[in-house]
Amino acid sequence: MQIVETTNEGLKRAYTVTIPAKTITAKIEGEVKKIAPQVKMPGFRPGKVPANLVKKMHGDAIHQEALNSSIREAMDKLVADHALRPAMNPDVALGEGYEQGKDVELTVSLEVLPVIAAPAIDGLKLEKLTVPVAEDAVAEAVERIASQQQRFETKDGAAEDGDQLIIDFTGKLDGVEFDGGKAEKAPLVIGAGRFIPGFEEQLGGAKAGDERTITVTFPEDYPAANLAGKETTFDIVVHEVKAPAESKIDDDFAKELGLESLEQLQGLLKGQLEQETAGLTRTAMKRQLLDQLAAGHDFDVPPTMVEAEFSQIWQQLTQEAGNEEDPAAALAEIEAEKDDYRKIAERRVRLGLLLSEIGQANGVEVTQQEMSMLVSQAAQQYRPEDRQRFFEYVQQDPMMAAQLRAPLYEDKVVDFLIEKAEVTEREVTRDELQAAIEADTDGEKPAEAKKPAAKKAPAKKAAAKDAAEEAPADEAAAEEKPKKAPAKKAAAKKDEAEVEAEAEAKPAKKAPAKKKAAAKED
Repeated sequence: MQIVETTNEGLKRAYTVTIPAKTITAKIEGEVKKIAPQVKMPGFRPGKVPANLVKKMHGDAIHQEALNSSIREAMDKLVADHALRPAMNPDVALGEGYEQGKDVELTVSLEVLPVIAAPAIDGLKLEKLTVPVAEDAVAEAVERIASQQQRFETKDGAAEDGDQLIIDFTGKLDGVEFDGGKAEKAPLVIGAGRFIPGFEEQLGGAKAGDERTITVTFPEDYPAANLAGKETTFDIVVHEVKAPAESKIDDDFAKELGLESLEQLQGLLKGQLEQETAGLTRTAMKRQLLDQLAAGHDFDVPPTMVEAEFSQIWQQLTQEAGNEEDPAAALAEIEAEKDDYRKIAERRVRLGLLLSEIGQANGVEVTQQEMSMLVSQAAQQYRPEDRQRFFEYVQQDPMMAAQLRAPLYEDKVVDFLIEKAEVTEREVTRDELQAAIEADTDGEKPAEAKKPAAKKAPAKKAAAKDAAEEAPADEAAAEEKPKKAPAKKAAAKKDEAEVEAEAEAKPAKKAPAKKKAAAKED
C-alpha cells in the first residue's frame, strides 16, 4: 500500500492512498475458501462447489466486503503511520473509474486535533458563592404545597359548587354498561370541570345516600369512538358530601403526604432548597473556571468541529425562535447576533479540547461500570424491545459512546480542577448568585442569559459548554460517563416536587385504575 501526503496546512491534512489489486484479490480468495464448504448448489455435493461458481453466485457481495475491509485497514494504517488524531471522521473518496481487478486509489482529507501545550492548572483561584437557606424560604415552600393540596371535610346537607362528592357511578350506552364507565368511591369536585360536560352540573344539591340517574352526551372528539357524540346515562350513588377546608400546616398535614411529621417535611424541603442552591454555586464556580482557562489558552481549533457545534446551537435557536409570538422578529434578532454565536461555538470547542487534554494528562477517566450505568440510563428512552439494539449500537459506534461519556467526563475534569484551585467562600443572596452566573464575562454572554434557546442546546455536543452546559463529544473526550447517574431516592427523601406530585395524586388513589376514563374528558 502506498500513502502520499498532498496537503499539510495548519490542521488540514490530505493524502492519496493506493491499495494494490492483489490485496483485494487475496481477501476475495480467502473469503471464497471460507464460505465454499457451506455453499449448496444442485448437482454438487455439499462443500464441493467449484470456487469459480461460488464467485459467480456471491462475487459482488464478496468483492464489496473485501473492498470495504481493505479501505478500513488502509485508514487504520494511515492514522497509525502518521500519528494522526482526527478531529472528525475523515472524508474518503474512491477514485473515479475504479474497476474490479485494478488498484484502488483513495483520496483522504481530514482535520486533526491541535497539539496543545501542557495546560497550566496551577494558580487557579475560584470564589465559591454560597446561599444559606433561610427559615422563611422553607416556610414559603411548605405553604406552597399546602395551597396546592385542597382538603375536604364531611358536611351535612346538599352539595354546592366547589364541594367534593364521593360517588359510585355506572355508565350505560343504550341501557348496556360500557367498558371504562364504572368506578367506586370516586372523588368528584363540582365545578372543577374534570368530568365530561354536564356530568358535574347534574349533581348539584346531591346529599349523602342519594341515588340518581343522569344523562350526558360525550363530546364529538372523545377518544373512544364508540362513545364519541353518543348520549349515555350514568347511575350515581352518593356516599359522602365534603366541603373545602383550610389546610392546616401541622403533623396531620405532613402525614397526609406520606411523612411522619411536619418537622420531617420541613427538613426535606430545606434539603431540596440547599441542593438547588448548591447546584447554582457549582455552576458559578464552573463558569469562573472556564473563563480562566479560556483566558490562559489560545490555539487553533478544527473548523469542522466549530461548524458542527455552531450548527447545533443555531438549529436550537431557530427552532425556539419559531415558537415565539413573533417568529420573524425573533429570527431577525438572532440573525443579527450570528457572528457572536459562532464565536461562542469556537470557544466551546477550544474549552472542550482543553478539558480533554487536562483530563488525559491527569488520569481522569470514566470506569467501565460507570459507562455501563450510563448506557443503561440512555436506553430507558427506547421501547423495551429496542434497548438491546441500542446497546449493540453504542458498542459498535465509538462516536456515539463518546457522546454519551462526554458530559460526565467534563464534570469529572471540572471537579478535579476545582479541587486543585484555591477556593474562597462568600455568602450572597440567591439573586446575586444567579446574576453571577448570567454575567457577561470575557466578552461572551452565557447562553442562558443571551438566549434561552442556547441554554437548552442539545446534549450531544462537539465541544464543551461554558457555564452549565455539557461536554464535548470529541475524540479526546472518549473515555467517560453520565452527568448524573440515575439515583434511586430513599422513601423518606422526598423533594418538594415529589411531595407536590403525591399531594395532587392522593385523591385519585381511591378510584380503581382506568375506571374513570369514560366519564372523564381528557
